[in-house]
Amino acid sequence: MKKGKGITILCIVMACILSLGYYASIILSSTGRGENQNIILGLDLAGGVSITYQIVDEDATAEEISDTVYKLQRRVEDYSTEATVVREGTDRITVSIPGVTDANDILEDLGTPGSLEFQDPDGNVVLTGDDVETATARYVTNNGMNQAIVELQFTDEAAEIFSDLTANNINKRIPIVYDGETISSPEVNEQISGGVASIENIGTFQEAETLASQIRIGSLSLELEELTSQVVGASLGEEAISTALTAAAIGLALIIVFLIAFYWVAGVATSLGLLIYATAVVAVIYLFEITLTLPGIAGIILGIGMAVDANVVINARIKEELALGKSTAAAIKTGYQKALSAIIDGNITTLIAAAVLAVKGSGTVKGFAYTLAIGIILSMITALVVTRYTMYAIHAAGFQDVKYYGAAKERKVVDFLSKRRVFFVISIAAIAAGFVAEAVNSAGGKGAFNYSLEFAGGTSTTVDLGRDYELSEIDSEIVPLINDALNTSEVQVQKIADTTQVIFKTRSLELSERETFAQLFEENYSVESSAISYQNVSQTISKEMTSDAIWAVVIAVILMLIYIWFRFDDFRFASSAILALLHDILVVLTCYALVRISVGSTFIAVMLTILGYSINDTIVTFDRIRENMKSRLKVTESELKEIANRSITQTLSRSINTSVTTFVMVLLLYILGVASIREFALPLMVGVISGTYSSVCIATELWFEMKIHQKPAKQAQKEPKPGAKKKKK
Repeated sequence: MKKGKGITILCIVMACILSLGYYASIILSSTGRGENQNIILGLDLAGGVSITYQIVDEDATAEEISDTVYKLQRRVEDYSTEATVVREGTDRITVSIPGVTDANDILEDLGTPGSLEFQDPDGNVVLTGDDVETATARYVTNNGMNQAIVELQFTDEAAEIFSDLTANNINKRIPIVYDGETISSPEVNEQISGGVASIENIGTFQEAETLASQIRIGSLSLELEELTSQVVGASLGEEAISTALTAAAIGLALIIVFLIAFYWVAGVATSLGLLIYATAVVAVIYLFEITLTLPGIAGIILGIGMAVDANVVINARIKEELALGKSTAAAIKTGYQKALSAIIDGNITTLIAAAVLAVKGSGTVKGFAYTLAIGIILSMITALVVTRYTMYAIHAAGFQDVKYYGAAKERKVVDFLSKRRVFFVISIAAIAAGFVAEAVNSAGGKGAFNYSLEFAGGTSTTVDLGRDYELSEIDSEIVPLINDALNTSEVQVQKIADTTQVIFKTRSLELSERETFAQLFEENYSVESSAISYQNVSQTISKEMTSDAIWAVVIAVILMLIYIWFRFDDFRFASSAILALLHDILVVLTCYALVRISVGSTFIAVMLTILGYSINDTIVTFDRIRENMKSRLKVTESELKEIANRSITQTLSRSINTSVTTFVMVLLLYILGVASIREFALPLMVGVISGTYSSVCIATELWFEMKIHQKPAKQAQKEPKPGAKKKKK
């Protein structure tokens, strides 16, 4: 590449950073403030109400459910234009209303059967929606023109009443009123007998369909049962966004300083690519209208940390090639070529985890999966395209001396495999501690894990008391009042650190009991209803979420096993990698059991993130082992051990650097994040440490044990049995 072309590319890269940065700043500055150019926020960020209903009627038809969805959609649009009503599965309807505050009124109003009335010109109700069997929109031909009408079919009993109604109101209008609003007022031209009537002069066919649906809705009486409801305050979202952005900015700055200090010119190129990556993530989330949730924010922050990984692998390869005496141009080219397979394999396995998460997770967890997938894809693009050409451009601009890149220093090979049994004992002890903690917790009646409401069911009420109460005060003063008011004896109390908020976990509360709960705090502690939020989860959802969590992990592991087996053409690589993943999962479960972190909807996201992160680290090491063994058809046990130790040593700096950058991002998220994100970040930090440990001290060691104790099937068949004579040629 010539100098002029290099300078041009650098100018283009800087222009992209400035334009994307400006675009992202507009999006972020308007998000949460109601302006047009903003990211869609989930209920946990924007505040509002989310309710899932179970349709009680077992024989409800698709048309009846569709009509009910439409009825609820009409109702919730009065509260928020962004409200949505969707059908879930075959017998559930979920209503989401962001930005509302009168939650109890909404909960009481939603699901109430709408009233449809046929009135005479004096306003008297003559027929109701129950008297209508069907209402259908269709076209009729009138003077050669298609005309949209709504055809009504009344019940046999109502047919005679309707006949009398039309006979007494010829040339007059009959108002059709739905929930107090006149939706149509057709004029009667003649007496209508037989129970079949048509409404004409409607307008478009779509308007006819809407009117027919409204009339059908009025005749329905589907019983809806509340399965889950969630009420959150908007202030949570503002705080979460602010702290997450702060964590991202600080973390990004620290990573850039680290990259430049460690990799020099290559670090500058990587940093420029990282800036494009970070701003592009914001733009893509906005353009594809991905709803951002608390776990989604965590996914973005985590993605920034993981985005460094591909560049670290590449930069480490370049320094190794320079150490072999190659020119900087040749080292850059070869470095990218040798790093390609590890980057692709590692990112695809992480994408597998994100895909499973998107399919098996709930709404907020899906948001995390989408942002994680976006981060992985964009990190590959920026590393393999943007950063690559930026590095070529910097090289062409005059930075061609080896001193600007730094050659890798030869490191003494560390004998990790000789200590493998010590590593195994440490891992077994950590995992055993988790099982012991689970048994002790269960024996104490607390449950093996601190299951949140998504898994255990019940009602969690968060109250901002206005001042920091001691736990002893809450137990002695407030809990007895709750017990008396709700006639319950089991109230779990949890304080939210660094706030005046307290979480009270109780059995499932009915709407009237929630109002009693709110009244109790209003009268005794001057707490306004807006400072109280609720979350209800039924046992039905809990069982489904538990099943989803298990199947998500199982499916992800199976798919990863198949992919690694296919890519490395050796089941021992795949099986040892999966065993290392199982190790990481069990270590994180130990953390959940010992620290009593809440096991909730983000639990699945934590586990699959750890799966993706850990497998990525392991694959880089395995890729180096595969490379070092390419030229050797047969190796002795000592040679195999030397190759394994050398491969771990060669990739050690990469493992440490990637882990440090990822850990820093998650640590900042834990320090600066709100309580919900802290519960997400803490086990992730444990997972990052465990994943790094297993990649260096467990995975390769397991592969080595399998390699020396299990011969490939083909090789075993070819080798003669002991004592057998060899045939002469």
